[in-house]
Amino acid sequence: MRRKPIELAAVATAAVPGLTPTAVSAAPDDAADFDSALLLDSEGKRWKVRSPRHPEASARLETEFLVLRAFAPAIRAELPFLMPTVAGKVRLGALSTFVYSHLNGTTRTVEDLTSGKGALAREVGSTLAAIHDLPQSLVNNADLPSYTPNEFRQRRLNELDQAATTGKIPGVLLLRWEHALEDVSLWRFNPSVVHGDLHEDNLLIDNDRVTAVTGWTDLRIGDPADDFAWLVASNEQDFIETVLNSYTYARRDVPDPHLLRRAALSAEFALAQYLVKAVASGDPAMIAEAEDMLKTLADDITEHGGQPIGVEPLPAAAVDKDAVKEAKQATGEDTGADDGGSEAVRPEPSDSKPLNSEPSGKVAAVTVAPVAATPLPAVHVMPIPDDEAPADGATDSSPAKRSPAEDTSTAAISIVPGGPAATS
Repeated sequence: MRRKPIELAAVATAAVPGLTPTAVSAAPDDAADFDSALLLDSEGKRWKVRSPRHPEASARLETEFLVLRAFAPAIRAELPFLMPTVAGKVRLGALSTFVYSHLNGTTRTVEDLTSGKGALAREVGSTLAAIHDLPQSLVNNADLPSYTPNEFRQRRLNELDQAATTGKIPGVLLLRWEHALEDVSLWRFNPSVVHGDLHEDNLLIDNDRVTAVTGWTDLRIGDPADDFAWLVASNEQDFIETVLNSYTYARRDVPDPHLLRRAALSAEFALAQYLVKAVASGDPAMIAEAEDMLKTLADDITEHGGQPIGVEPLPAAAVDKDAVKEAKQATGEDTGADDGGSEAVRPEPSDSKPLNSEPSGKVAAVTVAPVAATPLPAVHVMPIPDDEAPADGATDSSPAKRSPAEDTSTAAISIVPGGPAATS
């Protein structure tokens, strides 16, 4: 069930004793997974509320809670940016809603980031370097996922099998991705700590500086290229080059030469992961959106070749219609259509889930005392001037995963006496 910002404000008063919201606005987030809001309290402080929409999203927030606790003050002090601090949480039924203290800065769209000054691109590069240079013991001690290059490559192959079973992936993409995943030379890299869900909505910017990084639900040891996928998807080569140069200069380890190729693969493959998620949800609109984006990508690659993702070039025959038909015949798929962009399916799919579908099978469960019986305060809404509203973030333009919050209005909140938030 989707929660409106006004409802999240009421939930926050149960999570943080003494919190008295006076204004609320919607906040951009992963709309399929979370409802979020920004609050302004009676003392002028700002807060962010994130409420999961289903158990898997709640588990991701619980994982992030473990991650944030693992960042000891000494580690945080070494970082060139701030990180969120959990101010409180409340369990409503099977789901946990979290309230975070406010961090300075605002989000920007990809277009704003890539069209900005070189100083901002260098800031993004040094931010990525700081994340990837974090001690791996931080991840291991928190019992979070850790993958060797070959394990990571094999998981992606398993994900490809899973996506292929939908019968909705254009054959040209299946052949392209499988070729890259079986190109072993592409997967020789030093694993590092990876944010795992880095994109523009998780970077807070102030005066061309990255002031904070949020969204730590998928921290792991793995391929650093995954944190570059959103940049490569922008196709702004000058910006990407500046970011990479700054990243290379700031990192303690020299990046491998194929980092951007794997980042491009990750950016493309995100569409397949989105399709799998859409099919699992049974949402026809979501499925149609995923199919449309995959078709657009396939048409672009067929016409223009696409970004290079493999070290060894894909044989020319592999993108011909005859080759696609042969791939379909090998898997027993109907070959009545002769469209080179139709689907091909690899045999014997694995039941492995996408890397970002579950934080970790090893993460210890967090037991939280249920407070569902606590009544929420009654609230009344009235318009307030814009200059009293919390700064709202920009919406995400990356493919499908993130969409703008439904309600971007700002409202004053008056707490009816007698509710749990009436006392401070």
